[in-house]
Amino acid sequence: MPGLLRRLDNPYLLLVLTVLFWSGNWVIGRGIRGEVPPVALAFWRWVLAFLCVLPLAWPHRAAMAEALRQQPWRLIVMALLGITGYNTLTYIGLKHTTATNGVLLNSLIPVVIMALSWPVFRRRLSLRQWLGTMVSLAGVTVVVAHGELEYLLGLRINPGDLWILLSVFVWAAYTVLLQWRPVPLHPMALLGLLCGLGVIGLAPFYAWELAQGLRIHVSAASMSAMLYTGVVPAFLGYVFWNRAVSRVGGATSGLFIHLMPVFTPLLAALFLGEAPRVYHFVGLALIVGGILVSTSVRR
Repeated sequence: MPGLLRRLDNPYLLLVLTVLFWSGNWVIGRGIRGEVPPVALAFWRWVLAFLCVLPLAWPHRAAMAEALRQQPWRLIVMALLGITGYNTLTYIGLKHTTATNGVLLNSLIPVVIMALSWPVFRRRLSLRQWLGTMVSLAGVTVVVAHGELEYLLGLRINPGDLWILLSVFVWAAYTVLLQWRPVPLHPMALLGLLCGLGVIGLAPFYAWELAQGLRIHVSAASMSAMLYTGVVPAFLGYVFWNRAVSRVGGATSGLFIHLMPVFTPLLAALFLGEAPRVYHFVGLALIVGGILVSTSVRR
């Protein structure tokens, strides 16, 4: 058993598993859209994640209380963006667009992070980064337009794609603001605080959803799906990711995110019957190509 645990602790295996977990979240969000309303799925996802992280965060409760006392608004904004906003917008988008479309649009995040870093931290984009941004935006346009010019000329854009694009900007803003996080706070303590604050932020939206008569259709499938989103991608994915990043660094770890547009279409085809189209491959090539151009560094 110790030998097996050592093999499972391989950082590259942890990174692959993390991206696989996150890809499964997109497929789950699309697959149970008729059984679990989007805000309910986001709410219970983070409640479960909070319950999982609480035992790990509890030993740091004094530091958590101090961080909350000193920097309440910073933590609240981070929670509203990263917990309350991102996944909720994603699940809303997945009610109207496919998991494959969604994750391809989500691949735009690295470019948006660079773009937002310019006005926030006054980091100017180089010509290479602007070129990469334009190439990635071309890829997004291909995906949103389903590879057909008539979609753009007739403005018949899928509203789900717009929700996904909004979630992309929300997550990019959260990532940029992570540079302002409380420095001495333990990662599990930070996750516990953000989960707790994020659930509080989701509560009024969940109450509104219930007031609209939207209810969870209780079944083995819906319960299993919610359990998966809370325990696997939200909790284990975060723990695995942190463990791997601490050992191989953020730059190497970030490259594994590019596996999501590979894993998600495969899982969507397997479990949802979503057959990838030619425009998906064209859009993926442009988005990833733009990211590679933007993040490449001259020797």
